[in-house]
Amino acid sequence: MNTKTRNTFWEILFWIVLIAGLFTSFGIYAQGSKAVYVGLIAGIMALLFAAVKTAKIMSKSKGNETMSTLSDHIYAGAMAFLKREYKILSFFVIIVASLIAAFISPKTSICFLCGAIFSAIAGYVGMSVSTKSNARTAHAAEKSLNKAFRLAFSGGVVMGMTVVGLGLFGLTLLYIIFKDYEIINGFALGASSIALFARVGGGIFTKAADVGADLVGKVEAGIPEDDYRNPAVIADNVGDNVGDVAGMGADLFESYVGSIIASITLGALCLNLMGAFLPIIISAIGIFASIIAVYFVRTREKGNPMHSLQIGTTSAMVIVLTGSYFFIKSWFPNDMGGNGIFFALLIGIIAGTLIGYLTEYFTSYNFNPVKNIAKSTETGTATTVISGLDVGMLSTFFPMAIISIATIGSFLAIGGMENYTLGVYGISIAAIGMLSTVGMIVAVDAYGPISDNAGGIAQMANLDKEVRERTDRLDSVGNTTAAIGKGFAIGSAALTSLALLCAYATVIDLSDMDILNPFVISGLLFGASLPFLFCSLTMGAVGRAASKMVNEVRRQFKEKPGIMTGECQPDYKKCVDISTKAAILEMLLPGILAIGAPLVVGLGVGALVDKTIGAQALGGMLTGAIATGVCLAIMMANTGGAWDNAKKYIEEGHFGGKGSAQHAASVVGDTIGDPFKDTSGPSLNILIKLMTIVSLVCATLFIA
Repeated sequence: MNTKTRNTFWEILFWIVLIAGLFTSFGIYAQGSKAVYVGLIAGIMALLFAAVKTAKIMSKSKGNETMSTLSDHIYAGAMAFLKREYKILSFFVIIVASLIAAFISPKTSICFLCGAIFSAIAGYVGMSVSTKSNARTAHAAEKSLNKAFRLAFSGGVVMGMTVVGLGLFGLTLLYIIFKDYEIINGFALGASSIALFARVGGGIFTKAADVGADLVGKVEAGIPEDDYRNPAVIADNVGDNVGDVAGMGADLFESYVGSIIASITLGALCLNLMGAFLPIIISAIGIFASIIAVYFVRTREKGNPMHSLQIGTTSAMVIVLTGSYFFIKSWFPNDMGGNGIFFALLIGIIAGTLIGYLTEYFTSYNFNPVKNIAKSTETGTATTVISGLDVGMLSTFFPMAIISIATIGSFLAIGGMENYTLGVYGISIAAIGMLSTVGMIVAVDAYGPISDNAGGIAQMANLDKEVRERTDRLDSVGNTTAAIGKGFAIGSAALTSLALLCAYATVIDLSDMDILNPFVISGLLFGASLPFLFCSLTMGAVGRAASKMVNEVRRQFKEKPGIMTGECQPDYKKCVDISTKAAILEMLLPGILAIGAPLVVGLGVGALVDKTIGAQALGGMLTGAIATGVCLAIMMANTGGAWDNAKKYIEEGHFGGKGSAQHAASVVGDTIGDPFKDTSGPSLNILIKLMTIVSLVCATLFIA
């Protein structure tokens, strides 16, 4: 049996198992009380599908020896970073798990460990497959655009299915074992802890390498992007995977888990088991929908890959809405709020879609905001920076308006002010709706760095111009999908954080907060300042790491003039090592801040005054952090994305093209925007979610 036949056999076998799993799910669902097992089946199906896709990717050729060697360098660098990061995090996880076991409960500690381990496994699998897909994608581009596109997307699918598979499988398994929603909150805490370090560490790594490669290689040395002569080029390609695959995957893994847990907590309080199981059922439908939608994603040689990805995403959403409608109506007739629950779900899906489109409008060079930034480069670097900040700040208003409307709409759809707990359950269902197709969202996002790496390998291996043009087309779409993915992650973080905040307030019976209470308003102001302190720490970390990278690249060019003539090879490993050490060292303080701040406020004020006031002060702190954190995250992510695509718009020949003064100004803007969009901005998502989940897990410590 040849490789192609074997892969076809396994794919057909998977579909047989999938259909059997669907029929089994319907049978279990009909029993009502055992509906939670549907989540277990869906999680297993997602992991099986990821395994099938992995086998299919690994059967493809990596191309010639040069391409294979470059891919191996990127893989080795990514795995070396991940192993060193996980080694440090293992000590942190053990310490926190011990504290949870001592002060909260051993069972919660077990859930925390499971959440951390599953999140780490998802990152490891996603990073491994993506770094093995890059050369294969470049080689496929030698044959056709569609082959390269589908291979890059398949690499993203592995990450997406691993995220949702491990998330839903782990969560439902622990719920089946412990049968207590308060205990399984620890799973979300473990996922959030790993996610923060993955996002911050990955962001510092990738931007230190990117800044060094751009400022010295492109601006000072005048060599093309992804030129093999640039000592930081391998570190830059490693960073794409570390930040946008492992980092984004961990980010959405914890959003996914956090939104489900918030809904389970609120549903169990206001609708008993039916309300607790519903988010699991919807998430399971989302997995089945994403698997089916993967087969809608394909393109022609002259087609637009972006349209294909949009078709896949839209198909998944339509399937989720259709399937969820019948399940909700059968469990919750109109007199039990069935219509309201479905509308809350619909509101969440619409809100996520609109935020994605807005992000595309403000960050894609197909629209005026980015074109205006490119035009501003004609008058220098300062106007480029001012124009970018203008676009970023403007882009904050509209998503925040959508999130506000979605919050109110989903609250009023079910309970409203007449039934507060049921109303906030509606908010959590909106978050579930936004994240129901996260398997497809992560797949689309992870496609980007694989395509970027493929383009880099094509450049470094001196492949034909036609191949580079195909990979450039894939990469240009990847830039847009990355920006949309960040916008989606921020929007989902806002709704998830609000749902978790409401769950915290419900668990400790905090029905309202006195905003005139000096402890509450002080907590709010303190919380509002935390995202700025967090960004200062992460931006400073990138600046320090980037300085070391710039000096190293300059040193190699100066001491080894043969690098520029191709007579000797740069020391790629040294640059990878600089990024790795900086990321590992600098990620610790932001992580301690996120976990420590809620405990300091809640327990500190509780000890000074009383526990009720301490709980209210913590509620104020979380409110302030969510408000400023979401705004700052949107502004930074969109500003950085807009600067990046303005540079690419110029590189395509507009406003002077490559090598012009306008291009140099755009590179500076892009360099400033790099830590905005890939380090500080995305990390803020996890900051606000981690603080709310810490508060929820530790709620018993704040109750009078």
